[in-house]
Amino acid sequence: MTPVHVIGGGLAGSEAAWALARHGVPVVLHEMRPVRTTDAHQTALLGELVCSNSFRSDDAAGNAVGLLHEELRRAGSLVLAQADHHRVPAGAALAVDRDGFAAGITAALEAEPLVTLVREEVAEPDAAWDSVIIASGPLTSDSLAQAIGRRTGEPSLAFFDAIAPIIHRDTIDFDTAWFQSRWDKGSGSDYINCPMSRDEYHAFIDALLAGDKVSFREWEGTPYFEGCLPIEVMAERGRETLTFGPMKPIGLTNPRGPKPYAVVQLRQDNALGTLWNMVGFQTKLRHAEQVRIFRTIPGLQNAEFARLGGLHRNTFINSPRVLDGALRLKAEPRLRFAGQITGVEGYVESAAIGLLAGRFAAAERLGGALQPPPPTTALGALLAHVTGGADAATFQPMNCNFGLFPPIEGRFRGKDRKAALSTRALAAIDSWLDRRPAA
Repeated sequence: MTPVHVIGGGLAGSEAAWALARHGVPVVLHEMRPVRTTDAHQTALLGELVCSNSFRSDDAAGNAVGLLHEELRRAGSLVLAQADHHRVPAGAALAVDRDGFAAGITAALEAEPLVTLVREEVAEPDAAWDSVIIASGPLTSDSLAQAIGRRTGEPSLAFFDAIAPIIHRDTIDFDTAWFQSRWDKGSGSDYINCPMSRDEYHAFIDALLAGDKVSFREWEGTPYFEGCLPIEVMAERGRETLTFGPMKPIGLTNPRGPKPYAVVQLRQDNALGTLWNMVGFQTKLRHAEQVRIFRTIPGLQNAEFARLGGLHRNTFINSPRVLDGALRLKAEPRLRFAGQITGVEGYVESAAIGLLAGRFAAAERLGGALQPPPPTTALGALLAHVTGGADAATFQPMNCNFGLFPPIEGRFRGKDRKAALSTRALAAIDSWLDRRPAA
């Protein structure tokens, strides 16, 4: 059987390759690292997480992302299987040991006989490849981005995304910091908390606003993704903005002293518990400034950083305009797109579109056609959004959320409505997974 070619070994490409192999279709998976690296990656592992180690809420009944987790588990997702296997404490969220997770993804695909891993940059999809999934991600190389732009008839769209710093646990001062999850969720001690008084917070804001930042003049006009704003950008919107965002003190009780005015939280980043990342502290501060300013946070005065924060430019296409309902490029149907390059935002969303692209390509290779998942499911709602549900004129990256789902009949409020949407979705996804592709 002729293989399907998958370009990109991130979450979407890995998931697409796995889905194809699980359906008996051979795959050639092209990954350019380590032949060519990016500004954000640090290893050559498949499925490397370049930003947070959190897959966000794992609550399938009350959160759309948690529902997407459960749908992916039921669909045999490699990403969710490895995330569950390499899980670290994070309250109600699903967070992973990033190194163990990527190593697990890599080992699984390298051990799969139907997957051939090729380490090379693909600047242009070979004309002889009759089925291709482009899952090159938000950090698509310039040459491939240009090849995509020629096919879509427009320059690549883009937005800025940011990375938060990671700190060595043994350099945190626990005479000041304490363990507690917000509202004591999870084990109740899944986060490290660093308190700030009002004066300490405002001094921190002053330093943040005055700090030396990376400038991207050649990319002026490129927007930030609202779900991952640098802390300096949030602070510029108002001095108290961070106290209602990543530094909010609600749900936390300081056992060391008075109620804090603001709190910096750190979440476990590896299985050993030796590395902790600064939650919501994406930044474009220069590295020396990050060390200087973040060490003014009580409890972090002696912090040693395993990784400092950064900013990178992400690429995505105008999917509602250029893709059909099976993620094929309308102008060249042999090409499918998957992952963040389609305009979904987030690890799980990227994997979800990868899984769907792999299933669509597998059904096609096997001589059938796969109906898309119902729009009442998280998978279907996300797919519908990027392939026609959004306005092409204003299309921007989107996380999975219940606003993408069709309304549900009956009178429901708050949590009851979300639970009803989830119940409906899981029944629909089970029915969809039981179907056979039409010949």
